[in-house]
Amino acid sequence: MQRETVWPEGYARRDYESLPSTQSEALRLAAELSMPTWIFAGTQTEPRGRRGRVWAQAEGNFGASLVLPGLKDPALMGLRSFVASLALYDAVRTVAGPEAQLALKWPNDVLLSGGKLAGILLETAGEALVIGIGVNLAHAPGAGEVEEGAVPPVALAAETQAQMDPENFLTHLAAAFAPWEARLRSYGFGPVREAWLAHAARLGQPIRARAMREEWQGTFETVDAAGHLVLKTAQGRKSIPAADVFF
Repeated sequence: MQRETVWPEGYARRDYESLPSTQSEALRLAAELSMPTWIFAGTQTEPRGRRGRVWAQAEGNFGASLVLPGLKDPALMGLRSFVASLALYDAVRTVAGPEAQLALKWPNDVLLSGGKLAGILLETAGEALVIGIGVNLAHAPGAGEVEEGAVPPVALAAETQAQMDPENFLTHLAAAFAPWEARLRSYGFGPVREAWLAHAARLGQPIRARAMREEWQGTFETVDAAGHLVLKTAQGRKSIPAADVFF
């Protein structure tokens, strides 16, 4: 019998029926929050993704943002994308079961059956980090709504037959996030990095990484201690701090 998922101690939540953007609301509230706080909305009318990309949150899909206040080390802020990825991996596995074919795509996507199920956005507000998360629980965007060459989106319901409403999914996600965050704070990035690499998509295979002004092709060798993508290219080993990855 599956154990009931409970809300993690030390984390607050604020629930809204609708918001323009949970990310914008979280950034607005960040300075006044003293403990980790999830901002959840049943619907978002103006949600946004990485690099200001606009996306639509279809009915039944999940959108929320987590405020982590009082983070003193900027270098560790970006590593929370790995914490959030692992939390999503565990939450989806809890909901969909061990048969779900999940993988983690650097820097911040979760794949299901080879398609994009979830994405993560990190933004800072002073000493607070805001982590925005979107998950296709019920519906996947159409092909025309995603960037050319990007991993095609998928929905949890269609791929696994698992039915989960967004509000209950938040409880699973929050419960999965808390222990990974605790590991990062207690033991550093090492255990998180090791766990992430164990689920990494296309590790040891050729991929393409595109930044604003450069593009690299090579073998996905590892993720280093700073969270950078490491490629083995024809020009040598390349450590890439930020880029979009294409398969």
